[in-house]
Amino acid sequence: MRLFFGILICTFLLSCVEEAMKKPENLIPREKMSLILYDLALVNSAKSTNPAILRENNIETMPYIYEKYGIDSAQFVNSDIYYASRPAEYENIYRVVEQRLQKEKEEMEEERRRVSDSVRIEAEKRREAELKKDSVN
Repeated sequence: MRLFFGILICTFLLSCVEEAMKKPENLIPREKMSLILYDLALVNSAKSTNPAILRENNIETMPYIYEKYGIDSAQFVNSDIYYASRPAEYENIYRVVEQRLQKEKEEMEEERRRVSDSVRIEAEKRREAELKKDSVN
């Protein structure tokens, strides 16, 4: 029974290694694909957070992405399917996107803290000035 499951697992793993899809002629390079997926994540996030902003600026997600990167829907879909058929490569692309999103998040949080600290410091200075003014009177 163990031998059967061992052979079954090996067969499954070897079948995953086989080329599931041939490389499309107009394959989007990995670096460009990670940029596209990053922008797609941002636009979709904006869409779910505040869709009015996109409507006001007449931005539709996919046409915006296609125009920005000079691609068409077929090229994007074929490239996405191709990379999805290679899980390790696809995971690497998404890892780059995730790292970039995390870095952007940390930078925004740092900026928010900096602004919050400067507002707090200004409020303390005003309060001190008012206390001095009241103590003089």
